Amino acid sequence: MKISQTTRQSSLKWLLLVLLTFFSYQASAQVPADSVDQLVQRAMQQLRIPGLQLAVVRHGKIVKLGSYGVANVQDSVPVTTQTRFFLNSITKAFVGVAVMQLVEAGKLDVAAPVGRYLPELPAAWHPVTVRQLLTHTSGLPDIMPEDALVTENNEKTAWAQVQTQPLDFPAGEKFAYNQTNYLLLGRLIDKLSGQPFAEFVRQRQLDVVGMPRTSAGDAHDVLPHGARGYTFTHYSNGQVRRGKELRNLFEVFPPSLRSAAGRSSTAEEMARWLIALQQGQLLQPASLPTLWTAGRLNDGSERGFGGKLTGYALGWPTVTRAEHPAVAPVGGGRSAVFVYPQDELAIVVLTNLQGASPERFVDALAAHYLPDMRVADGFGLPPTLRALHRTLRRRGFSHLEEEVKKARRQNPAYALPEDAVNAWGYSLVEQGQLTDALAVFQLNVRLYPGSANAYDSLGETYAEVGNKPLATKNYQRALALNPKNTTAAQYLQNQ
Repeated sequence: MKISQTTRQSSLKWLLLVLLTFFSYQASAQVPADSVDQLVQRAMQQLRIPGLQLAVVRHGKIVKLGSYGVANVQDSVPVTTQTRFFLNSITKAFVGVAVMQLVEAGKLDVAAPVGRYLPELPAAWHPVTVRQLLTHTSGLPDIMPEDALVTENNEKTAWAQVQTQPLDFPAGEKFAYNQTNYLLLGRLIDKLSGQPFAEFVRQRQLDVVGMPRTSAGDAHDVLPHGARGYTFTHYSNGQVRRGKELRNLFEVFPPSLRSAAGRSSTAEEMARWLIALQQGQLLQPASLPTLWTAGRLNDGSERGFGGKLTGYALGWPTVTRAEHPAVAPVGGGRSAVFVYPQDELAIVVLTNLQGASPERFVDALAAHYLPDMRVADGFGLPPTLRALHRTLRRRGFSHLEEEVKKARRQNPAYALPEDAVNAWGYSLVEQGQLTDALAVFQLNVRLYPGSANAYDSLGETYAEVGNKPLATKNYQRALALNPKNTTAAQYLQNQ
């Protein structure tokens, strides 16, 4: 199924619930005044994000800082440059840097089995390499499965229990995001550095950069200038659902898992951390390729969260693509840090809304500094689709079928992959071009008449434009092809 379907629906249906206060800072002279602010404003309105911080680094300098909206909805407290946001799993990027600092000190080999350094672990865990822990390809059982919450009250019990469980799969066979990996990395750093993980990071990273507002903690801690967390999701009959009401979010990160999550910071301090990292203050420049190279499975393939995040390096998710590749730590579905190493550009977006997933619009922010990244010109599409997109921008999407037939006459091997066409359609939806998106989704069902997902996407878009008969027809077809399609079933049930 497609990615973040509920968010796309909300971006087209719902209006902003909170009046947003905008505090803009002077942009780089290379960027039209307020153009980035306008894009942030649109994203916040579409995704209903209460508060957001932005920092842009260009050529080794911070060229833009922005604070938008409210940090605390209940008390109408605005976001400022001092507001601290939870980083969630962006914390893992700090772990990657800490590991590479130990590598540079000659204390650690990322290719070595973890049993060399932590012999007290279960024997079955010993062969797993440090790199496999970092890249979530270890196969170890997860100490935080979806149906369990580890807190400071039960973390010892959870740790004892997870050590009795078998491996989920042989090391290197799959990618599986797993908090056990980073718990072990925290213990590894404790042992090899001779000091607690938090202290090692503070001395070797935070103090070096000067990051007084970056600290560890969770919802139990009283954090000066801390942004409150919010969500639109809730549990109903044991299932996670997205509603229309904003709800408080309380996130707990027990001490043993503070190497996986639980750090707070500001966009400005994160930007300065990125500058220090790339300018050799935290690591030798020669270490960055190792830090930012995605792990490989046993079959040589690269795996990550999916969608834009194609791989996972040493604590840093990766965006592997021919044009403008990036490394992109993300956290809690609320914040994202994108570094474009080939372009001397980095963008930090911190929000207080779980589900905002700003990784979806960071490339659009980057396009203000790198014009050939504009989605309107087809950036992100495979070369075949990008060429087709550009042609149709000139001629109109009503000529889509004609252009595809022409291309096939010229090249019998001409192919349009289903997933790529589907992603193209949703890119048009996100740009508000629903008529053009319909043309693309109509093409996809003709190309792939046996695909439930193709019909689901077409049905969803018909629903968005208010064509209930055709939405119903296509959702019925999607459900017939895939009886487990809950989106189609829910839509048909509500008609």
